[in-house]
Amino acid sequence: MRVVRLVLSVSISFLLSITLAAQQTTTSSPQALLLQRSAAALSGGQTLTDVTLSGIARRIAGSDDESGTAVLKALVTGESSVDFSFPSGPRSEVRANSTTGPVGSWLAPDGTSHAISQHNLWTDSSWFFPPSTLTRLLSDSSYWIIAYVAHETKENQAVEHLTAVRQFQATGAPASWTPDTLQHLSAMDVYLDSFTLLPSAIRFNTHPDRNQTVDIPVEIRFADYREVSGVNIPFHIQKYFNNGLALDIHVTTATLNTGLTVAAFSVR
Repeated sequence: MRVVRLVLSVSISFLLSITLAAQQTTTSSPQALLLQRSAAALSGGQTLTDVTLSGIARRIAGSDDESGTAVLKALVTGESSVDFSFPSGPRSEVRANSTTGPVGSWLAPDGTSHAISQHNLWTDSSWFFPPSTLTRLLSDSSYWIIAYVAHETKENQAVEHLTAVRQFQATGAPASWTPDTLQHLSAMDVYLDSFTLLPSAIRFNTHPDRNQTVDIPVEIRFADYREVSGVNIPFHIQKYFNNGLALDIHVTTATLNTGLTVAAFSVR
C-alpha cells in the first residue's frame, strides 16, 4: 500500500473551539432518502456495531508490486484500523476519535510510529466498509451536508452521484484555516449503483504532510458484494492513489458485531 508519510505540521489547538454548525439538509430531503435506501440495501435492516474483514492484498507503489495478507477493522462510531503483512514488512494504520477531533497514526515496516496530519483525517475513516460510512453520514444531520449531483455513468456503470461535506464553524483558527478550508478537507463523492443502490465508489482527497492545499485524489472502488449475516459486504476493494491502483484487496472472511471496543484502536 502506498502510504503518504503524514506528520502533524499544523497546530490543532484551535480545533478545541470548533463547533458543529447547523445545516439545512433534513432526513426527508431527496438526497438523504437516497442514502437511507442505500443504507437499507447494505444493512438488510441489521444493526451494525463493528466489522472485521480478512483477506489477501496486493500493494503497488512505483516499482514495488507485492502480495500479502490484510485485516481491516472498524466501529460504526468512526474508529478503524488496517493491518497488512507484506514481504517488505508489516504496514498498518489506525484512526480514532478524540476531544480535539480525529487522530491517527501509521506504522512503518521498521516498526516506527508516525502521526497522521489532522488535515488528512476529516474524510471517512472506514473507507473499506460502506455500511459504516453511510451510517455515519445519516447519523447526524447537523454534521453533514449531503447533495445530489447527477445520474452519471462511471466505469461503464450507471450511478447516482452524491457529495458529502462536514459542516464546521471555526473560531480562533489560523488565517489559513477557515470553515471553507475544513469543509474542503472533508469533502467526499459517493457513487451508488443506480439499480441496486449499493455503493460502487467513494472519492476524496488526501494531502502532503505540510501542505493541506495540495489535493491528491483517492478513489475506493467496491465490487463482488456478498451477503454476510444479512448485510451486503464488498468482497473486492480497490484503492486508487493519484489515479493509479495502489491497493487491491480480496476479502476471504467477514465477521460482524463481534464486540470490538474503542480500546482496540489505540493511536500510537
